[in-house]
Amino acid sequence: MNHRVTKSQNLLDENGMIVEEGWASSPVWKYERNKIHASGWRIKEWDYYAITDTVNGWTLCATISDLGFAALYSVSFIDYKLAKFAQQDVMKFFTFGKTGLSATSTEDSSVSVSDKKLSISFSKAGTSRHVIVSVPELVLPDGRKGLEADVTLSQPKALDSLNIATSWKENRKAFYLNEKVNCMAASGTVKFGNDVVELGSKSVWAVLDWGRGRWTRENTWYWGSASGLVDGHKFGFNLGYGFSDRTPASENALFYDNKLHKLEEIEFHIPSDSFIKPWTITSSDNRLELTFTPVVDRYSNTDFKIIKSLQHQVFGHFSGKAVLDDGTVLEIKGLPGFAEKVYNKW
Repeated sequence: MNHRVTKSQNLLDENGMIVEEGWASSPVWKYERNKIHASGWRIKEWDYYAITDTVNGWTLCATISDLGFAALYSVSFIDYKLAKFAQQDVMKFFTFGKTGLSATSTEDSSVSVSDKKLSISFSKAGTSRHVIVSVPELVLPDGRKGLEADVTLSQPKALDSLNIATSWKENRKAFYLNEKVNCMAASGTVKFGNDVVELGSKSVWAVLDWGRGRWTRENTWYWGSASGLVDGHKFGFNLGYGFSDRTPASENALFYDNKLHKLEEIEFHIPSDSFIKPWTITSSDNRLELTFTPVVDRYSNTDFKIIKSLQHQVFGHFSGKAVLDDGTVLEIKGLPGFAEKVYNKW
């Protein structure tokens, strides 16, 4: 468990299998789509950003994903105070990797999509990431119509990220390559209806979920993430499990003042009768004990028989304790973020 990879290398060998599975605190694997031993139907690529205002109580999510058989572009806005969300999705079929997502998360790049319902643009230049979204017809939870955002995220070179490369026991040519970048400070503006809001300094934080892979047909995963300030210090976490063989490494880590602190295994204890009752989250190494108090469940259920997706992405507040590598105990009080359980058959 938790094999750390430090050497830059190709992700896949000539047989389409991962050369060295494990985790890293920076991107070390070179992703090459043409080395994947699978049809375009099976290859999954996505960039997902979640930007959270920890003071004013909202999260803006934007996704550009190419799942092979289709591409999904999505913008959602979660209002913690009203306990409601608004969302706009657009699906394009038979894209097979033509959406334009980059093969690397480290080099400068840009990708954009546009439709009459929404437009999304992601770009990276040096240590900055730029997220632009426009959803003119989206009715927000408070009744205002239209959402536009122009947000710059800071990703300094000193900021560690959680990177993981794992495969599936039943098919070692099926793989999951992912980078989670937590604790990116955000600046810029968001327009709610006719009202333009300047993002507050040290109150708005973002996470990037950068993923590439060739998945098996049916999977359930658990993911949790939060970023913000704890006692004036940058703090965040990424928690993930449930799919692929995690024997080489877990996808669980704390981030504190730019540095990654690795955790072992995590478990979400979700009430059996409701996703909006309080959860508890525990770690096998006793370094994380959280209570998650849900506010709103961004629920969706898609069933096209051969393609199914049941999603509960729940937004709320985390409280509890986290223990850093040196034994320092952090007290977490009401940190906004999300935790989810997702089943996909695709």
